[in-house]
Amino acid sequence: MSVWTLGLNHTTAPLDLRGRFAFALDQLAPTLQSLRSSFATGRHPQVEAAIISTCNRTEIYCAAEHAALDHTVGWLAESGGVAPALLRSHAYALQDDEAARHVFRVASGLDSMVLGEAQILGQMKDAVRAAETAGALGSTLNQLFQRSFAVAKEVRTATEIGAHSISMAAAAVRLAGQLFEDLHQTRVLFVGAGEMIDLAATHFAARDPKSIAIANRTLERGEKLASRFGGEAMRLADLPNRLAEFDIVVSCTASTLPIIGLGAVERALKARKHRPMFMVDLAVPRDIEPEVKALEDIYLYTVDDLAQVVQQGQANRQAAVAQAEVIIDAGVQSFMHWLGQRGSVPLIQQLNAQADEWRATEMARARKLLARGEPVDAVLEAMSRGLTQKMMHGAMAELHAGDAASREQTAQAISRLFLRKER
Repeated sequence: MSVWTLGLNHTTAPLDLRGRFAFALDQLAPTLQSLRSSFATGRHPQVEAAIISTCNRTEIYCAAEHAALDHTVGWLAESGGVAPALLRSHAYALQDDEAARHVFRVASGLDSMVLGEAQILGQMKDAVRAAETAGALGSTLNQLFQRSFAVAKEVRTATEIGAHSISMAAAAVRLAGQLFEDLHQTRVLFVGAGEMIDLAATHFAARDPKSIAIANRTLERGEKLASRFGGEAMRLADLPNRLAEFDIVVSCTASTLPIIGLGAVERALKARKHRPMFMVDLAVPRDIEPEVKALEDIYLYTVDDLAQVVQQGQANRQAAVAQAEVIIDAGVQSFMHWLGQRGSVPLIQQLNAQADEWRATEMARARKLLARGEPVDAVLEAMSRGLTQKMMHGAMAELHAGDAASREQTAQAISRLFLRKER
């Protein structure tokens, strides 16, 4: 059995390329079905699969009898509309222990833009549930992910990997504070109502801005989030006409196309008499057209632009990283040992089936003898002798077959298997 992963993240691929391979949570089931169906047409009919897709990464995890990295690259490249060579130049392909090490590091927050952040763990659990619901998660991948969650828990408990980490949302507040002297006087608009917006709104609300508004495609969900912060909710369709009211705009939706265009921002600036606007686009693919960044009086940051801010203080956590890597090493070794044992499962199943067949044969013979009135002790003696002969027949035949060297090897194996002394 082999496991492998193909992925690209904030360190290997630019934002716009990552956007081509972003999958919303409700897209995972059909996407996994497409991936597994593509394997079924080749030499790998039984493939387990899971996909993790966040603003910083898209990763495919698979398990099968034999690894099929080239096929996985081809499928993902086609799904994103790019050449396989381009994808390979920005992706990483890992197999077996390297794949296990990677997923353990991701779960533990060691591979995140924000070192030690815990949000990725929840996103991974969502991805695993989606794969399980889609029927794509088999015993091997389930074991891999459950072990990664356990390793992540140990890392966070035994080290200070998450100490002093700066989240994306906290970084956005910090940058906004550099533009506006007093955040109390700002009006903040959040576009979307998902987990990232919830986190960002929590951080900005702590700075007590003048007002908070939530724009969302589903008004009811927007109202639910807005009520927590004493804000108002608005429909996404009303956004262009009201954009000028806000000093700070933070957007993160699952839209596949930008929802805040250059024209809308230009009109908003004109209505604001060119008072500056601070904009944060946390979405992948982008929510805000990239051309907006070139406008004067617009300060637009993407998830990649926040990298320098969130990585501050990383040096203080290198000791914790070293401790975490030791825990991860142990987890990898344990998983690979388990994976190696999985190779014996078919043989074990065959042995059990053969033993059951022998037992059934001898039981049927014993019942016939008892029905004819044979003594119970004699029947038991015959049954035990029959089972013993069946169990020993193969070993005895091998002892008398082959050359001297092969007979010696057989003798040693038989001694280990049948002549062990009970301890």
